[in-house]
Amino acid sequence: MKAVIYARFSSDRQREESIEGQIRECTEYAQRQGITIINTYVDRAKSASKDVDKRENFLRMIRDSGKRLFDVVLVWKLDRFARSRYDSAHFKNILKKNGVKVVSATENITDGPEGIILESMLEGMAEYYSAELSEKIHRGQKENALKGKNNGGTVPLGYTLNKETQHLEINPVTAPIVQEIFQRYAAGDTIKSIKDDFNKRGLKTNRGYSFRYSTFNTVLKNRKYIGEYKYQDVVIPGGVPALVSEDVFNRVQARMEKNKQTPAAAKAAERYLLTTKLFCGDCGRMMAGESGTGTGGKIYRYYKCHSAKNKKGCKKKPVKKDWIENFVVQQTMMMVMDKPLMDRITDKLLDLQGEENHDLRLLEQQLTEVEKGIENMLNAIQAGIITESTKQRLSDLERSKSDLEERITENRIQHPALSREQISFFLDQFQQTDVNDEEQRQRLIDSFVNAVYVYEDKIILIFNYKGGTKAVNLNDINSSDLEASRPPKQIRTFTNGKGPNLFCACKSPCAWHRGSVCRETRHMRQA
Repeated sequence: MKAVIYARFSSDRQREESIEGQIRECTEYAQRQGITIINTYVDRAKSASKDVDKRENFLRMIRDSGKRLFDVVLVWKLDRFARSRYDSAHFKNILKKNGVKVVSATENITDGPEGIILESMLEGMAEYYSAELSEKIHRGQKENALKGKNNGGTVPLGYTLNKETQHLEINPVTAPIVQEIFQRYAAGDTIKSIKDDFNKRGLKTNRGYSFRYSTFNTVLKNRKYIGEYKYQDVVIPGGVPALVSEDVFNRVQARMEKNKQTPAAAKAAERYLLTTKLFCGDCGRMMAGESGTGTGGKIYRYYKCHSAKNKKGCKKKPVKKDWIENFVVQQTMMMVMDKPLMDRITDKLLDLQGEENHDLRLLEQQLTEVEKGIENMLNAIQAGIITESTKQRLSDLERSKSDLEERITENRIQHPALSREQISFFLDQFQQTDVNDEEQRQRLIDSFVNAVYVYEDKIILIFNYKGGTKAVNLNDINSSDLEASRPPKQIRTFTNGKGPNLFCACKSPCAWHRGSVCRETRHMRQA
């Protein structure tokens, strides 16, 4: 697992941990957990909640996450990432789309664990508004596409963009390079040999870079080179000047399909839902996802303790990926279907919202003071006290009132308060989780699960609410299922037709389906 460190020091908090101290603790944490640090981003004397745009290295880190070079952002404490819950939700959402998680090196569970659930809700709101904005942008870009106009993005090698017409035109310098790539690859040359030859000859991409493997994959798959302009569902043949024939293009695609990466590549892309959340109960180290191929080519996936893997004293056995992930999803579903608990979490989230928006409360207090001042000035004027200073003071107060009202409105737009109904609706949606859908499983875990510790005799789950710790004895769930050599019991799903998916780990209908306890798994059906 690869990570970067983000460290920040605010000039107004002189007693906080120094940059060097933050980096040291993050580095020590990474070493303990078997995480490789590949880069460090530092912002000195920067506030986490104000002037986010001025945190240059923070924004650079967010952009770099899109390159898929690291899996984790390590911070000393979570408030180093962002003090504003809204900023945190926004940027974590971007990182999540890039397959990156944020991990604190010093906090196992936050003082207000429900904040993670609130953040997940705000993330969902950001997704909604982002989708709404994307739809508006899409409508405009679709009109451009119908006219063959460029919709932004990198200009493909071999073309230039006419800024007046917004149409792609052939670049006489780089177009021959594209044609050579297609001709040579179609004739049997390897990408490596073409790449090495181009770099030896000093050829460059549109941006002036040397050629890399990724450059060739991008070029060889781009249908613009046969004159086809495409934007989402809009396809316009002849919308771009063609550089290669369809015959050559099709031969290239056939060869690429034949040389397609084997299952090893798919193995690398496998998602491990409990990454950064699963820990060895024996030594406390993080358990990371791994895979191996058995006889007959079958791929086995599991989580393994870093200390045990490197033979550093821990003898923890690997835990099967599917089994532990299904177990955690099952336990989390049991939690979200507990209505009294969800009501308590709703109350806490409402309180949390009110506690966190300090800026809005301060602005509202200032507005109240200004309105009192205006009232006093008007009373003085009615009493006949009319002087130049009185008039000036009243004018200043009215300007302050207008400015504060504008800032309060802006703050409320940027930081919308969620009602009880909205929070309840959000939490209720998790009861409808499709436990067979990987995206929904990941969202369920990210929202409610803080950490999972696997011991020899039990599993401890820590959920994102006060007192949300649950211990499950392995004797109740068949401890043999934790052995990596044996296949896990299949978790079957059942739908009652009225509500959420309910499930039991046994293989056949049992007492659980009649509303009591399954003798095999000892899991009680949740109402």
